[in-house]
Amino acid sequence: MSNFNIGNVNVSLNGNLFLMSGPCVIESLDHCLLIADKLQKICEKLDVGLIFKASFDKANRSSISSYRGPGLNAGLEILSAVRQKTGLAIMTDIHEPNQAMQTGYTVDCIQIPAFLCRQTDLLVAAAKTGKPISIKKGQFMSPAEMKNVVDKMEASDCKKIMLTERGTFFGYNRLVNDMSSLVQFRELGCPAIFDVTHSTQMPGGLGTASGGVREMSPVLAKAAVAAGANGLFIESHNDPKNAKSDAGTVMPLDWIEDTLRVCKDIHSAVKDSYK
Repeated sequence: MSNFNIGNVNVSLNGNLFLMSGPCVIESLDHCLLIADKLQKICEKLDVGLIFKASFDKANRSSISSYRGPGLNAGLEILSAVRQKTGLAIMTDIHEPNQAMQTGYTVDCIQIPAFLCRQTDLLVAAAKTGKPISIKKGQFMSPAEMKNVVDKMEASDCKKIMLTERGTFFGYNRLVNDMSSLVQFRELGCPAIFDVTHSTQMPGGLGTASGGVREMSPVLAKAAVAAGANGLFIESHNDPKNAKSDAGTVMPLDWIEDTLRVCKDIHSAVKDSYK
């Protein structure tokens, strides 16, 4: 399970660093293409593999009045258009088992949100698509508990599994990262992803929305790569303050190149020491 491709991006325990990035939620086709184009140019310049990510639905928003996205059908049409126009591999998340197969027909990789990582029916449905699956560790779980998640996927004949660290609850409205989780994910035979931007989140910190400290994102990204992350998950935006989701944490596009360049250098320096 430790060596597979997502589009033309190789994912493996000992491969090159890669990036999963895009807006938190689909705002429009033009907006997705704008971000995809900028990310693609940066990644081509740095020779870093890129998987474009955007959500068609944010089902766990803090407030019922928050923007959730265009929905399954319209969202998948937009993601399909991005894939066709850019040639990039595409990733999105699902929240219900009945979304899995339709989503699998359209995208190259399916993501399981952290709050849903223990939902057996959702995991099994995702596994049955045959696509690579990226599963975020729940904020309420220890890294060791993710073995049960991996067991569920393997029992469902899924071998292309990635595990993502995105922080653990630490008091009210706070997350803290245990970088050793990346090592434990690798020991399970799964490439380890670090969710850079969500790790700076302050869940519910604004009352009706989550806040965050985006300035810490580059720091955490570098630490994660040094600890053994195979890939980085970074939600990005051209105008973060006006982003329709996660405005407190999405990374400005202007930060991506410098952050990725340093992380690639760190990865090159420590890659051979990974076990």
